[in-house]
This record gives sequence, C-alpha cells and structure tokens, in this order.
Amino acid sequence: MSPLQIRHETPSDHARVYEIEEAAFGQADEARLVEALRERAVPYVSLVAESEGELVGHVMFSPVKIEGKGSDLSLAGLAPIAVAPSTQGKGVGSALVRAGFRDCLSLGWQAVFLLGDPAYYCRFGFVMAAPQGLRYESEAYDVGFQMIELVPGVLSGCSGWVRYHEAFSE
Repeated sequence: MSPLQIRHETPSDHARVYEIEEAAFGQADEARLVEALRERAVPYVSLVAESEGELVGHVMFSPVKIEGKGSDLSLAGLAPIAVAPSTQGKGVGSALVRAGFRDCLSLGWQAVFLLGDPAYYCRFGFVMAAPQGLRYESEAYDVGFQMIELVPGVLSGCSGWVRYHEAFSE
C-alpha cells in the first residue's frame, strides 16, 4: 500500500466515508451516527486516511462528559473508526487514531474513551476504565470500555458514568 495521508474530512468526502463505515461494519448504523455527529456535536474531530487518491479509512471523536467526579473535564469519545475491508490490517486504523489524539489535544480534550477490543486498543495506551471507577451505560460494558489520558493524571480521582453525545443512543 502506498503512503497514507491523514487529513481532516471535507464535505466532498461524506459519501465515501458513509461507504467505508457501512462496509467495515456490515450495516449503516455507524455511517448514520457519523452523519448525526457532524450535524449536532460541537466540537468534533473527523479524519480520513487517503492512499493513492482514494479514501480508505475514517475516525471520529466527539465530546463526552463524566456524570460524577470529573464533570468539569474536557473529554472525548472515539467512535466510530472504520477502515475499508480491502485495506484492513495495514496500519490505517493506527494512523488515524494517533493523528486523532493530536487533534483532540489541540481542542483541549484531556482524555479519550472508547468501547472496543482491549487487545487492539492497548497498543495506543488505552486501559480499562471500570477499575478507575468510570463506566459506560451499565457494568455489562466493562469488558470493553477503555480510556487513555492525553494529559497524564487528569482522570485521577474521577468516577462516575461517561456519557456520550445523545446521537449514540438514537
């Protein structure tokens, strides 16, 4: 695969991002979530990966809040992330996540949460959130709910429920 270019999504990318999200997940739910977040989340980070002039991946970060200790922090949730099936396993997702962290910091977001496979996301420094006293929706999600501090120590002493943008529950 040729070198990747990671850049901010533009309106002309929207149709291809929809296709990538739908193909990666085998359904349109995540693609519709991206559309809803574009319309209603402020701020958000939406990055695409391009190879040889073709979009091959997408990642989105949007604001989250802690309902409990830490409610005053500026935090993000990583979701969704998708890579075109033909380019999965080639570092596209990793490049998108790392670039996204830089953009999150530039927006003042101090930590990032996600629901995903711990075996995959530990490579970026994500750790399980429940042992830190932070949960998503219910304890049933503890096995995949993770966090990373972009500002070391920022979540120390925080506890409660992490609430994503309302678009996630629609």
